[in-house]
Amino acid sequence: MSQAVDIDNTLKQLADALRRHLDRRGIDQPLMIGIHSGGVWVAQRLHELLGLKEPLGHLDISFYRDDFSRIGMNPQVKPSHLPFNVDDRHVILVDDVLYTGRTIRAALNEIFDYGRPAAVSLAVLVDRGDRELPIAADVTGLKMELAPGENVKLKGPDPLRLVVARKEGQ
Repeated sequence: MSQAVDIDNTLKQLADALRRHLDRRGIDQPLMIGIHSGGVWVAQRLHELLGLKEPLGHLDISFYRDDFSRIGMNPQVKPSHLPFNVDDRHVILVDDVLYTGRTIRAALNEIFDYGRPAAVSLAVLVDRGDRELPIAADVTGLKMELAPGENVKLKGPDPLRLVVARKEGQ
């Protein structure tokens, strides 16, 4: 990556933007759910920065992926954990990198298997554009434009850092 990203400062700005988003919508007791694994790391920091009272939930969307039949089971599958009822509650869904939109679609499908939330807001650390599905974040920490063949990944959990690398074979 050509320039260093101050993750802590970006997370503080993301938390401030999320707080403003919630205030505009009149939401004072949201639930927060992170998508395994980078989204959980970001959600843990945001949960703390926002001082949320409800426990943090996390999803592993492996079984909900639209390419599951092609790529098979990921050996790192972890169980999802939603320690609350999502029915009629406002949910903040958190992921590290928003790219095609397919991960978010899978996460929404899984959340709705648990119940029917009043609304879902999407918070992402990095939005890299180039969607394949019509999905947009409500709040974003960074927008990044990458060259063809490049990918961005959050490494962590401590310390958190963004890594840009070329995809294998390119």
